[in-house]
Amino acid sequence: MQTYVALLYSIVLGEGRRVVMADLKVMAEELGLKNVRTLLATGNLVFEARAAKVADLERRLEVAFEKSFGRHVDIIVRGAEDWLKLAAGNPFPAESAGAADQVAVRVMREPAPEDAVEALHVHAVGDEKVLWVDGDIWLVFSRERPNSRLLAAANHKRFGVGTSRNWNTVRKLTEMVGSRQ
Repeated sequence: MQTYVALLYSIVLGEGRRVVMADLKVMAEELGLKNVRTLLATGNLVFEARAAKVADLERRLEVAFEKSFGRHVDIIVRGAEDWLKLAAGNPFPAESAGAADQVAVRVMREPAPEDAVEALHVHAVGDEKVLWVDGDIWLVFSRERPNSRLLAAANHKRFGVGTSRNWNTVRKLTEMVGSRQ
């Protein structure tokens, strides 16, 4: 068995309706996934499964999600080793230590084009930062600009399927994955 992390793009099912993590856990268990755990109420799963292609796991989870909840949601899956590499590759350790909620990574299904990420720099102001690391997009948001345009600019239309998590969530998922290695 191998450990995997799955990130839902959204848990919003419609106006006033959100996925309940207990229901998401049941859905994953019905797929035969083992030791299924959720983190926070924002669509994060850690589970064990027989070694499989990540794309196959994503497809299985997305089909099951749509069947269970009546709506398609993109789900990004990473194997434990890849997740640990993502966390270790955080290019903003000082910012993460000081303001973990202001550091985020857009975890991509397919690597974001490195040159396209350069275009995000026009949306960064003041102390905001953007870096491309192994196909994912790392961002630091300004405390002075609570309505930063960076995250909105790093979207599906521009970069493809992906979803963002702040450093607090990345770190907690890393702890969950690391405890199963």
